[in-house]
Amino acid sequence: MERNDISVGLDIGTTKIVAMIGRKNEYDKIELLGTGKAKSLGVHRGVVNNITQTIQSIQQAVDEAIAVSGVQISDAIVGIAGQHIRSLQHSDYITRPNSQEVIDESDLEKLESQVHKLVMLPGEEIIHVLPQEFKVDGQAEIKEPIGMYGGRLEANFHVVVGQVSSIRNIGRCIKSAGLSLAGITLEPLASADAVLSQEEKEAGVALIDIGGGTTDLAIFKDGIIRHTAVIPFGGNVITEDIKEGCSIIEKQAELLKTKFGSAWPGENKENEIVSIPGLRGRDPKEITLKNLSKIIHARVVEIIEQTFIEIRNYGHEEPKKKLIAGIVLTGGGAQLNHIKQLVEYITGMDTRIGYPNEHLAGDSEEGISSPMYATAVGLLIKGLRDKKKLKDKHTTVESEDVVEEELVNEEEEVIKIEKKSLFERWSDKFREFLDNAE
Repeated sequence: MERNDISVGLDIGTTKIVAMIGRKNEYDKIELLGTGKAKSLGVHRGVVNNITQTIQSIQQAVDEAIAVSGVQISDAIVGIAGQHIRSLQHSDYITRPNSQEVIDESDLEKLESQVHKLVMLPGEEIIHVLPQEFKVDGQAEIKEPIGMYGGRLEANFHVVVGQVSSIRNIGRCIKSAGLSLAGITLEPLASADAVLSQEEKEAGVALIDIGGGTTDLAIFKDGIIRHTAVIPFGGNVITEDIKEGCSIIEKQAELLKTKFGSAWPGENKENEIVSIPGLRGRDPKEITLKNLSKIIHARVVEIIEQTFIEIRNYGHEEPKKKLIAGIVLTGGGAQLNHIKQLVEYITGMDTRIGYPNEHLAGDSEEGISSPMYATAVGLLIKGLRDKKKLKDKHTTVESEDVVEEELVNEEEEVIKIEKKSLFERWSDKFREFLDNAE
């Protein structure tokens, strides 16, 4: 098994930590070799607040994934979220020394590294610099400038910023768990890779990832990321409300939410009751499902309304910025009964639940295609994509060396070919085609 072809995605969430080991199969789908899951201790609202407990949880998830796959791993690509994340728009440009040469990858890298030098607020660090649209010598709305001629290269960037201390703490936990950091990516971007289609990104779509501690938002339009936001509450707040409202312990509240919970109170009748065992010999508690769904409904409405404010801030109501594909819900919170209908009712936008099974090989475990694993699958996709890019780069460099050698040996022939006009070359090819045709 080639080590280079294997990647690891590590989703450090508020309720669970998931480690996923996988590789691409011959059909370009992800073959999961091993998955490990551990209860997340030491993470609050996407931010590490207890290093020791987080390290133990990471180690538990990673060890389980290694045991299942039988593959030793050295690095992982990690997701980052949390209330400290913010995003901003920024424009920048470079002046190229020679406008007679075509724009290549190095020019884009130079422009991106320039944005990385932006001065942030104290204690903040740039996580992502995502180019949106380019301008070459004043010509606007260029999506791919590579191969074009031009002296001035400009771009609009979506810049994602986070707290240095939070990023360092995650790095420290990974290192202490015996892994190196292959890369860090914003969790809603990873989830988007797992559940959104290119058509949806082109048409305009809002991805809402309802996790345990945070609700992440990523908005795409014309195939480009336009807006990201992290709302500092998620499914755990719903559990907390049930716990307080029904005077029960957290474990029972979580079970009630997942088994009997609904985001739509009209669904349950008054006489539908669930009985919960009392603590240490106390009488059991009887809770009506109508009351339960009222508690859930109130909090879900708050989460959706907060997210919808962000969607409106992006400018969804402007005709040019309209999100035609509507909303895609994912994350553990998307499994709540009737949440799709409630989101459609509040926002007036088409909504669907996003499952990450599209990218997975057919023989994958059924549980893994649940929305709660969207981020982990997305991180794995990103890790495999990065490794492929690196591999392609090496291959290109090697083939360039070979080509250079051949060019030196066949210099005269190349000069002859160059002297032929484009039309002559096309005519030759066409003649050759006719000669070979039966």
